[in-house]
Amino acid sequence: MTAVLPSSYTVRPPRLEDAQAVLELVSDYNTSVVGFADYTLDDAQDELSEPGFDPATDGWLVFDDGRLVGYGSIFGKGDHHQLDLDVVTTDPVVERFLLDRVEARAAELAAQHGHPAVQVDIVNYQADKAREERLAGYGFERGTIFHRMRIDHDGTVPAPAVPAGVTVRRGAPDEASRRAAHDVLNASFAGQFGFSPRSYEEWHASLENFSGFDWSQQTVLELDGAVVAMRLSNDQFVEDENCGYIGRLGVLEKARGKGLAKFLLRDQFALDAAAGRTGTILHVDTNNPTPALGVYLSVGMQPVLVMEVWRRPVTAA
Repeated sequence: MTAVLPSSYTVRPPRLEDAQAVLELVSDYNTSVVGFADYTLDDAQDELSEPGFDPATDGWLVFDDGRLVGYGSIFGKGDHHQLDLDVVTTDPVVERFLLDRVEARAAELAAQHGHPAVQVDIVNYQADKAREERLAGYGFERGTIFHRMRIDHDGTVPAPAVPAGVTVRRGAPDEASRRAAHDVLNASFAGQFGFSPRSYEEWHASLENFSGFDWSQQTVLELDGAVVAMRLSNDQFVEDENCGYIGRLGVLEKARGKGLAKFLLRDQFALDAAAGRTGTILHVDTNNPTPALGVYLSVGMQPVLVMEVWRRPVTAA
């Protein structure tokens, strides 16, 4: 059933200058569920300015007498077969209204990209059982579970030995090095839940827009003269937790079992500790077809937060 907002409510697309209001809304919700904001102004600004996101068609703000009470958005990558949606509000009527808007836009995007149907995914903190029940009632099903992993650093962390035969390339001074990392990323993550391959141009533009990233934070590993592993780190968790963050870490299938992932992890720990970070964070899909979770546990990382991805299909308009 389509939700109808009270007559006093107003709806409009978000603008970049709304980032502070979005921050306050999201932070209040997150704090009520997990006890801390888990969101920054940079996060809000990055979302609202992400290349490929059109606020006029893909975002909604709901106001009650000038007070922001709801935020919704939808975003697609690559071929747009899978779309990420976000709905933040404490009002179930506003939530249903925003989900209706998101679903209608998803149907349009499916048609625009030539898909008979698309998957829409939404992330929910596992601690929010009430929202979990509502999502199930809206026809969503649990797709997978992500753990936020963290390791704390107390003082200096020794740099790991470079595996035999491996050359470490830090930074991305040219297009060739960036394309090599992009190729490894798409190949190593192929088939994993929710991963949508992106063209080099789309991927590059997204990273250029991300306020917490610069190309010095790219590292690739070469074996026999070919790039076989990559790591993209960023400052997403520096402001709120003073932690480094490993956004992506991938190893080609042919190079697995050689300790490359563990080296990249321990190398980041050493870099973060040297920079005065109190820890290092990453996210892992517990249903990952690779033994990633076991690798992270083996180097001392522990789960500190659990999030679920809920999904449902939407038929093209």
